[in-house]
Amino acid sequence: MAKPTRIVLTGAALALTLTGCAAGGSDPATPSDPLGHVHGLGLDPASGETYAATHDGVWLLPTDQLPGSYPAEDAASTGAPRKIGGNSQDTMGFTVAGPGLLYASGHPAPGEQTELPTPNLGLIRSTDRANTWESVSLSGEVDFHDLDTVPLPDGQTRVYGYDATAGVIRVSDDSGTSWQEQAAIDLRDLAADPTNPDRLYATTSNGFLMSEDRGATFDRVEGAPPLYLVDVADDGGGFVGVDVTGQIWSSDGRSWVKRAMVQGTPEAFAYVGGDDEHWVLIADERGIVATPDYGETVTVLTTNEG
Repeated sequence: MAKPTRIVLTGAALALTLTGCAAGGSDPATPSDPLGHVHGLGLDPASGETYAATHDGVWLLPTDQLPGSYPAEDAASTGAPRKIGGNSQDTMGFTVAGPGLLYASGHPAPGEQTELPTPNLGLIRSTDRANTWESVSLSGEVDFHDLDTVPLPDGQTRVYGYDATAGVIRVSDDSGTSWQEQAAIDLRDLAADPTNPDRLYATTSNGFLMSEDRGATFDRVEGAPPLYLVDVADDGGGFVGVDVTGQIWSSDGRSWVKRAMVQGTPEAFAYVGGDDEHWVLIADERGIVATPDYGETVTVLTTNEG
């Protein structure tokens, strides 16, 4: 889909408690190297690379075992997952903002950036497939536990972020340089509508909510299941999500269809689309899996052991 990414936050009020690049730029990992806790998943349409953002940096996932319907336009990664660029920051918030453009947040790697007033990365950005990162704004101030982006007509990128420390949504209309504080909300997951930059969805302990004013106010989406993680289709007309029991749901924007179950407690979830099939990435008890049919059949990309 055009808006790849889903990022995992800590949502204490919810019923369910849940606790990349060319080979020359990656550090090889053996099959015994675990990824650890996965915060987010995403697909870069420019490179065809599939990423996992984790407590220990961003990793490139192997996708060579997937069929041609998987929406990776270029050569697939092979072998074991590989940590990209040797970077070990705790990548809490993560999103593929567009072809070749990644945004993230979280905490520095141990021993790095000790001059920060607090160990928060603010908003960081990579334009070289997660090999290197540059600070954009709010360094030492904010830890975004969720990020999502939509393009604006003036060529800028709107960035939505959930400031986990303050418990508020922040929005930037200049590609993350300056920010406005929006609603205070008990948030689990954010999803922006790629066809309407002002429309933002949120999964919360109070249900599935929608904002039509850039996250300033929210109303309940009537008839929706109690979603825990959610993503929006690239045409803005539907959803794929996981509820608080682990049930996968899909929606055309009018009605909801119950699909398969995840296994155990999901850590991250991403709808990456496809022309003929609906590819979803899930990090759960199995490891990281890819499915073209909402979980009915899956291919395991990496287990929890590596």
